[in-house]
Amino acid sequence: MDTQLASAKRSHAVCIPAPYQSHIGAMLKLAKLLHTKGFDISFVNTEYNHRRLLKSRGPQALNGFRGFQFLTITDGLPPSDADSSQDLMAIGDAVRNNMSAPFSDLISNLNHAASNSDVPPVTCIFSDGVMSLATNEAAQEFGIPIVQLWTVPACAFMGFKQYRTLQEKGLAPLKDTSYLTNGHLDTVIDWIPGMKDIRLWDLPTFLRTTDPDDIMFNFAIDVAERANTASAIIFHTFDNLESEVLNALSSMFPRVYAIGPLSLLVNQLVQEENPLKSIDCNLWTEDTECLRWLDSKEPKSVLYVNFGSVAVLTREELIEFAMGLANSKHPFLWIIRPDLVSGDSAVLPREFLEETEGRSMCADWCPQEAVLNHLSTGGFLTHCGWNSIIESVSSGVPMICWPSFGDQTTNCTYACSKWEIGLKLSGVVKREEVERLVRDLMEGDKGKQMKERSAEWKKLAQEATEPNGSSSINFDKLLNELLT
Repeated sequence: MDTQLASAKRSHAVCIPAPYQSHIGAMLKLAKLLHTKGFDISFVNTEYNHRRLLKSRGPQALNGFRGFQFLTITDGLPPSDADSSQDLMAIGDAVRNNMSAPFSDLISNLNHAASNSDVPPVTCIFSDGVMSLATNEAAQEFGIPIVQLWTVPACAFMGFKQYRTLQEKGLAPLKDTSYLTNGHLDTVIDWIPGMKDIRLWDLPTFLRTTDPDDIMFNFAIDVAERANTASAIIFHTFDNLESEVLNALSSMFPRVYAIGPLSLLVNQLVQEENPLKSIDCNLWTEDTECLRWLDSKEPKSVLYVNFGSVAVLTREELIEFAMGLANSKHPFLWIIRPDLVSGDSAVLPREFLEETEGRSMCADWCPQEAVLNHLSTGGFLTHCGWNSIIESVSSGVPMICWPSFGDQTTNCTYACSKWEIGLKLSGVVKREEVERLVRDLMEGDKGKQMKERSAEWKKLAQEATEPNGSSSINFDKLLNELLT
């Protein structure tokens, strides 16, 4: 009875990310922050990603410790031992159709086990915003408040919120494929609250389908509309970075909190000796040799190149990037995932290897935050995933932006036009443009201006995560409202 009384006074958060590298990383940081505030944590991965994490980090990596445990649910997809990110549409379909019942069972089992342990029943769910189709039913069934974490910026979420209106106005989906190139995507959308000078092109790319039944287009509509059911919404951003759109969202939803950059908050709140420090979530084995290689380079001299965990290149794109980097004459660290090239292995041209010998390093995966914070890193060629952008902002590193899909086009527009810390690379990769933009970033006047702007944003990000900063205050405010 004493155990039950003690546990009843504690909070127990179930944290469930979308099953992708950057989503898992952001949710894990939030879970660490919650644990520093006294929450018991049950962190839920898919069985597929749980196996990948054990493979990349070792068999003991997910043992957890008192008050912090790792659990799994099935995604209902065919078993696979692949070491790659799962197909986006397959996961979208799985979230909608396969994962709600297993998640409800998990909550039920945790509550049942609480009567015989010192772990309290589940008191709240922290769900990735795109997982709401799998988590809302359990929250309603058990009467548990659900907080959504959106691992895209507020501007991209606001873009998703427009899909229904765009559909009603006949602007999306596209009438046919000619609308991709006939100027239709240059249509200015002037009614979006908190977002000025936005074109269709700048909005998340799932609207570019010609199929009204497209899985990802309709998935985006549904999850954006389900944000209305959340007790609170967290955006992984900070107030100064997106003040206009955050203000607009705060008038649309009762509780909106900008809490980020999460990595800086974790650095503030998680002490070195805390066992949380040793928990990480890299789905590929990280090559730390690249940090020693960076140690040998001059300050701000190295371009870091990484296209994230999902984006794929064609063989032709790989070669154009390779030769553009080679011809730039600048040192670079290039992360080439085993599954980076679509249907092929990433074989680099001999002339590239000869030209870049001694000033380049290629690796399968790396500890990105450590690379971006390294003194030798002077720029970042990125696919514009939000995790990469917010880590770049936190580190004060300017970018060359080559968006692939989803929210990345919106992120690119804001990085280049609004925050002035990015140079946009054309969608069709040409080695000459790659070379020119690398030179502009690393040695040109434009690059110098961007480095100064990046330093200003870095300072604002640090201020937001200090004890009296906006993100720290927002985090405490969220917990106070959740616990009362």
